[in-house]
Amino acid sequence: MPSLTEGKTPGDFMLFEEDSFYSREEAIIAAGADLEPGTVLGKITVSGKYVACDHTATDGSEVASAVLYKPAPAALADVTGAVVIARQAQVRRGGLSFDAAFTTELQRDGAVDELKAVGIVAI
Repeated sequence: MPSLTEGKTPGDFMLFEEDSFYSREEAIIAAGADLEPGTVLGKITVSGKYVACDHTATDGSEVASAVLYKPAPAALADVTGAVVIARQAQVRRGGLSFDAAFTTELQRDGAVDELKAVGIVAI
């Protein structure tokens, strides 16, 4: 029997969210990359779409503002109806995924601080 490999799930990073899905929000993930649950996201100011947060960007997505809840296969096209954690939540820091631009722990600490500013606390 072939072995199966399970990808990341919300259980890898989610510790607490508010009742009635208050922490969640529907969003559009911009085309460009397939993203896995737990990806730290930034929001492009002009379009309002989310992408993997990249601290070197200058389009608004350099600020960590949400965490992807479910997979978003956005390599070829935008993903509409994606679910993100946007507020009032507690997440496991070790379960978060950062863009390759985050090469140091100090840079990742900065993104975690930005998440805290919107009510997402990483421990």
